[in-house]
Amino acid sequence: MKKAGMRIGILLSLLCWILPSVGQKNVIDEVVWMVGDEPILRSDVEATKRFLLSSGQALQGNPDCYIPEQIAIQKLFLNQAKIDSIEVSESDVNRYVDMYLSNYIQQFGSKEKMEEYFNRKYTQIREEQRVEVRNGEIVRLMRRKIDENVKVTPSEIRQYFASLPQDSLPYIPTTVEVQLLSIKPVISLQETDAIKKRLREFSDEINDGRRDFSTIARLYSEDNKTALQGGEYGFVSKASLDAEFARVVFSLNNTKRVSPIIKTDDGYHIAQLIEKRGDVINFRQIVLKPKVSNIALTEATSKLDSLYALINDGKLTFEKAVTLHSEDTDTRNNQGLMVNKDLESDFYSSSRFKYEELPQDISQAVYNLKPNEISKPFVLKTDRGSEEVVIVKVKNRIEGHRANMNSDFQTIKALALNKKKESVVDAWILKKQKETYIHIEPAYRNCEFRYPGWLEK
Repeated sequence: MKKAGMRIGILLSLLCWILPSVGQKNVIDEVVWMVGDEPILRSDVEATKRFLLSSGQALQGNPDCYIPEQIAIQKLFLNQAKIDSIEVSESDVNRYVDMYLSNYIQQFGSKEKMEEYFNRKYTQIREEQRVEVRNGEIVRLMRRKIDENVKVTPSEIRQYFASLPQDSLPYIPTTVEVQLLSIKPVISLQETDAIKKRLREFSDEINDGRRDFSTIARLYSEDNKTALQGGEYGFVSKASLDAEFARVVFSLNNTKRVSPIIKTDDGYHIAQLIEKRGDVINFRQIVLKPKVSNIALTEATSKLDSLYALINDGKLTFEKAVTLHSEDTDTRNNQGLMVNKDLESDFYSSSRFKYEELPQDISQAVYNLKPNEISKPFVLKTDRGSEEVVIVKVKNRIEGHRANMNSDFQTIKALALNKKKESVVDAWILKKQKETYIHIEPAYRNCEFRYPGWLEK
């Protein structure tokens, strides 16, 4: 089930980085729309069309109508954002760009193949994406400003639910609430010392000018997000980094020297300054992650085996075991209850998960468990790449069903709110159409636009 009110936003976010990146070969360029003093080019429309088709995405109606209309809506938002001085977080922009480029490098198989497809160098692609992703974030913030004060009353929620035909009620998939008990294997002193020794060797080679930081990062860094870019992180604010890591990198002043070794939850780092711009910084990093020995895994598993036996024998509750022994900082103060952090999930920020939203190892472990049953200890590979030994418990399981007001009030409230917000944004667009100069070339006018006001000039 997808959130309502996102149809425009999803395509706009795609448009924010498709246009400058898709080659425009064999397209005779011309202005097909004018929105204020901003042109929409035929090449923009054709590039977006080809991208969507190559991605296997269905096009709504006539793409020569739908696509330029979406671009025009984006330009209305961007123009108003300039007037309202909407600003975005550079760290968020960099994070989104890194995510996009990392996904595409994986899809193409290499950075070189991606460069060949887009007919641009990686640095060009990255900078273009920074500009366009920034625009996308500005559009998102502008939309939020337009609808941020929209509320729904209980009466409106009931009216919305009553207006839905029974066969159109949203289907709520099966969800589970999961509790976690985690033991982290001890990293040996020898392993830590070996990593620090290797990082010191890298630092000496770089500081002496014998090797290039970027080359070493590409060859040896264990951070998948930055290694392919020679360790380059991208501009980021201090608040977006681990506190100790931020303290060290923001104190760097020499672009030729390497930082001291920094320990974070991701591993051990060395960093090199690239550039500072006000409150943001760009740097390179090399990350090495300690490896867990088989002995340490066996010891952690043995400890959890003992706790598993005590819980199964009724001598210790799962919740008490979490409080006394769990080493997972995110859940141990909440009786091990996991929280959904998937921003795209309908259950974001709640304790409910669809099975596919759980880490794969946990999903497999709980799939056949009933409420209040616990798993046997197993090794979990975290999203940081580390290993820990865990037991999980199914606190609750809600079977898939058609939405109802008793068990799904919050979901229905969100749907009603999104529908009302969409109506507010629609009204804003219709108002801006009347206030903005718009010209559409004749070949692009014979359309059933979602917002008919484009032609009322």
